[in-house]
Amino acid sequence: MSRRGRTPEPGPEASARGISATELGVLATLRRGVQVSPQLLDGLALTVVLAVLAALGRVLVPVTVQQTMDTGILASGGPDVRRVVTLVVVAATGLLLGAACSALVNVRLFRASERGLVALRVRAFRHVHDLSALTLDAERRGSLVSRVTSDVDTISMFVQWGGIMLLVSLLQISVATVLMAVYSWQLTILVWLSFLPLVLVLRPLQKRVNAAYTLVRARVGAMLGAVSEAVVGAETVRAYGVQERTGRRIDESVRATRQAMVRAQNVVAVVFSSGVLVANLVLAVVVVAGMYLGVAGDLTVGRLLAFLFLVQLFTGPVQMATEILNELQNAVAGWRRVLAVIETPVLVPDPGEDGVDSPRGPATVELRGVGFAYPDGPPVLHGIDLTIPARTSVAVVGATGSGKTTVAKLVARLMDPTTGEVLLDGVDLRRIRSASLRERVVMVPQEGFLFDATLGENLAYGWRGGSGPDGVDEVHLLTALDDLGLRDWLAELPQGLATPVGQRGESLSAGERQLVALARAYLAGADLLVLDEATSAVDPATEVRIARALDSLTHGRSTLTIAHRLSTAEASDLVVVVDAGRVVETGSHAELLALGGVYAGMHGSWVSQTR
Repeated sequence: MSRRGRTPEPGPEASARGISATELGVLATLRRGVQVSPQLLDGLALTVVLAVLAALGRVLVPVTVQQTMDTGILASGGPDVRRVVTLVVVAATGLLLGAACSALVNVRLFRASERGLVALRVRAFRHVHDLSALTLDAERRGSLVSRVTSDVDTISMFVQWGGIMLLVSLLQISVATVLMAVYSWQLTILVWLSFLPLVLVLRPLQKRVNAAYTLVRARVGAMLGAVSEAVVGAETVRAYGVQERTGRRIDESVRATRQAMVRAQNVVAVVFSSGVLVANLVLAVVVVAGMYLGVAGDLTVGRLLAFLFLVQLFTGPVQMATEILNELQNAVAGWRRVLAVIETPVLVPDPGEDGVDSPRGPATVELRGVGFAYPDGPPVLHGIDLTIPARTSVAVVGATGSGKTTVAKLVARLMDPTTGEVLLDGVDLRRIRSASLRERVVMVPQEGFLFDATLGENLAYGWRGGSGPDGVDEVHLLTALDDLGLRDWLAELPQGLATPVGQRGESLSAGERQLVALARAYLAGADLLVLDEATSAVDPATEVRIARALDSLTHGRSTLTIAHRLSTAEASDLVVVVDAGRVVETGSHAELLALGGVYAGMHGSWVSQTR
């Protein structure tokens, strides 16, 4: 299987049970969700007490109706107006208190759910950032975003609405059942027997709803992935005139999502309609059976009226519960997808407290017997042994697909080797704490990512002296640009450091974005720089600026450069030639030319093409 076709592995907790997060049952998913977001249960005991009081407030009406009819209006001595008024006042007071308790239940559950879901969203987001480049490349970005956003939103909707209603409904059903049994145990049994067929068919129907909503969440993620790709790649779509083809892909994704949602709603409609049908039949059966009991003298008029009110309080929550259970399936499907992200193993883990800090200073890198293979793929690096002395500039050259980029990512610890080890000053990178490693090693990609902010804010992301973009002042930024010889470029920008760069830096040219990436790396002050050269597609003036900035950036530092142009190799202290995943030659530019091997052939071809 190719690297991009790789499915993220299940988390360690799920793997220990032999199942992945996406295969968990409903109850297991809810338990796991609560373990991940324990804030959902904050103050639950008091919330349950308030919910019980709210349910009791609702059943006061049937009790009052029964007492008013039997001991007030139909009293043996004639209607007792005073008792009727007293009962009405008591019922009204109870209803007000029940409404207040219900409101408090809503507020408390909302607050607890918001705390829990914020924690869930933050944890999922941070875990995505902890995943290796290899794992992220196996996922569509839009799908990952949907798991942290829309999937969590489905959970939020259920917890804040369905969770409240489910709790109140279950309590209301329980209290109504007890009171119905007090008034007429025969009718109570009849009510439950009437609902028994619905209970028996509900479980298999819920399984179908579960499967339908699982498909819905997957389709939504795929749709968001397709839309985000089309938006990000809009320029390429226009350049190649493939708007119609791209539109068809999005239309197909939207149609697939719509079809999945319609199928899910069809199943939901069957479940909900079944509940409504049974509820109406139960009411009719109770009226008929109650009349027979009343004629036989086993049931008073007040008790029959109260029982009918209680049946309404019983059947309403039952119908509501079927709808809530449907929403639960949607939420569980989203929860599984979020948990699958959280439980995706971190392939490049931070050793944390078990790790060591790497002291600052000149950096020496060594690769010992390093091999690497993508999951389910053949090896792409084979037994590489290489030493990069401190303060040495090293250029890695080779044909496309030779493995030079993989070497750079291993040195920056964006991935870990399959075999062998990469050492920084004699210490395996896997033993160094991530925060310490990132202070010492910085990788500058060929296309530096810029945030939709100002130039100054983007530069400040590299600053190590503060807590974030706001932790560096303008003086530091200007000093860095002076050191890199970029003040003249800054002066050409319309608003200087306050110039908006646009989304992904679209307001700047490719060369200018690379200048920002270099300045950001300079501000980071790393001891080892891993550079992906990007000067082949820029204008001559920008290339001169990049070269000048690189000279200042790399001076006195260890550097590993993926060289696409052999002029970079000519100026390096050491040239490493990679071919088919193996280091085939090492030496200075002059030594390798004199050797007359692979590098000499590459250089000769390059010179002939540049004449």
